[in-house]
Amino acid sequence: MRRVIYVILSLLIVLGLCKACLRADVNNNDKIQTGEKSETLFADYPIEQNVTINGVDYLQSQVPVGKFGGTFVSSTIGEGPKTFNPFNAKDNTSATMSEVMYDGLVTTNPVTGEVIPKLAKSFTVNDCEYVISLRKGLKWSDGKPITADDVFYTWNTIIFGGFGNTSTRDSLYIEGKLPKIEKIDDYTVKFTTPKPFAPFLRTLGAPIAPKHIFESATNRGKEYFDGYLSTNTDPKEFVISGAFKLKEYVPAQRVVFEKNPNYYVINKDNEKLPYLEKLVYLIVGDVNNQVLKFEGGELDEISIQGANVARFKEMEKHSDFTVYNIGPDTGTMYISVNLNDRKDEKGKFYVDPKKQKWFRDKNFRQAIDFAIDRDNMVFNIARGLAEPLFTPETLNSIFLNKNLKPYPRNLEKSKELLKKSGFYWDKKGKLFDKSGNRVEFDLYTNAGNTEREAIGVMVKQDLEDLGMKINFKPVEFNSLVNKLMSTMDWDMVIMGFTGSPLEPNGGKNVWMSDGTLHIFNQRLEKDLNSPRLDFEKRLDYLYNQGALAVKFEDRKKYYDEYQAIVYDEKPLIYIYSPIRIVALRNKFKNIYPTSLGGVVHNLEEVYIGEK
Repeated sequence: MRRVIYVILSLLIVLGLCKACLRADVNNNDKIQTGEKSETLFADYPIEQNVTINGVDYLQSQVPVGKFGGTFVSSTIGEGPKTFNPFNAKDNTSATMSEVMYDGLVTTNPVTGEVIPKLAKSFTVNDCEYVISLRKGLKWSDGKPITADDVFYTWNTIIFGGFGNTSTRDSLYIEGKLPKIEKIDDYTVKFTTPKPFAPFLRTLGAPIAPKHIFESATNRGKEYFDGYLSTNTDPKEFVISGAFKLKEYVPAQRVVFEKNPNYYVINKDNEKLPYLEKLVYLIVGDVNNQVLKFEGGELDEISIQGANVARFKEMEKHSDFTVYNIGPDTGTMYISVNLNDRKDEKGKFYVDPKKQKWFRDKNFRQAIDFAIDRDNMVFNIARGLAEPLFTPETLNSIFLNKNLKPYPRNLEKSKELLKKSGFYWDKKGKLFDKSGNRVEFDLYTNAGNTEREAIGVMVKQDLEDLGMKINFKPVEFNSLVNKLMSTMDWDMVIMGFTGSPLEPNGGKNVWMSDGTLHIFNQRLEKDLNSPRLDFEKRLDYLYNQGALAVKFEDRKKYYDEYQAIVYDEKPLIYIYSPIRIVALRNKFKNIYPTSLGGVVHNLEEVYIGEK
């Protein structure tokens, strides 16, 4: 299992942690290159190897043999998962829970970033053809064999058929066409793309479903499937291929997984992994509660925000945990204003018409950007463990456009831009538009995320320095997602996206104008044919061409331009990238932290040893 944990990180390193930094470079193999190594980070992690025993094609762990038993306790902020269906997950918590239970055909090498086999034993790529050879003898948790029928059903019916969250399908359209899949034999499938398509192989990491379980749900239609394997489902109904299976879910309290006895990874003594008996996620309301639970010994792992790093480093000297700096992460945090100019089914505008004029004015968006004091946020919120961010590609992305330079806060520049669009100030410094409307709007973020709440307070102050009136409203995450994706009645929001430093096409559903996460100008199905902004049309073109180009150098030209457009147009205004700092109990062994994978990416190999 590869638990690739996405949160917001950066390059600036203090508190004696600089030995662990990661440097992003580009070479012909599209790999992430590491810089200096520390004793605890970027240790050589031996990838599992194929072995065949009694006709079963196992993956064999190459790390030291450990002890069986015990529990690993992690946590998740908020109200917990929204679903356990891997094809319906639209939030990071739900995706993490499903990733525990369902494996894909391939995964990512947590050190090099290369695509490596998982449920597949091997794969070959020839132009537009991808031949996947499955491991023989593997079983679902109910004892049924895992075969090409499951792979064909998953891709042809669920993914290509548009069941659940269609982000994977939407990212694979090639000039309006989807790839095709055919079953060659019981353990071989072949995918064919309409044209050479660089991102396709990595996309095969999508989970595979057991056909004999899921087929009854897809036969009942998409509406039924949307509620399938919900959080109300009896854990006994789950049939999985991953290392852990759902055992118990207590809403707002915990999610408990137990080891899958049919998992196909074994140790060097040919014993089935995982070593751990249970995996538990405690559902905590906010970051402060999470910290208290870790300090109280209830959690084994915690991601540490900048404000707490110095204290944890001091505590580390006399405690039972180690603090790891795993370098720049792949997530981004941003501010966005709502560019939507459409109406709901009752004929009411999603966004107040006077606000539409402000938000769709590039000068207004750029004025907001220049007013944001990123350096102040880095210093006061991240405690220096971050670096200002100005592009949609993260600072460790191999596709980062390094020609797009950072710049400091500049209120005078902001005022010049506003004046160009007819805004003016009264004697009290209050900002009005050229029609005499007071500039006032709401700013949202998800409640309980203390970092985003702190950013919201600073953004409010920064923009009020321009004479705007900002109503800052942290709201519960589910309610916020509903505003962003369904009712679309919001003005400005602080949110984050996960991503990959290796493949920009994963962001296609954000940047394509019909994408399911095109948050700054979201289109419901009824709005898909509505007019596009000029820069949206160009982004559509660039994302299509970037996926069709095969050579890295050719692809980078397209992705460089998309970043330049976002840098100029400001549909999303990026804030900063913090370092990812994680604390882990010393009792856990076989720990090989990497920037791509996190601290416990190899959870099936982790065991409890001597402290």
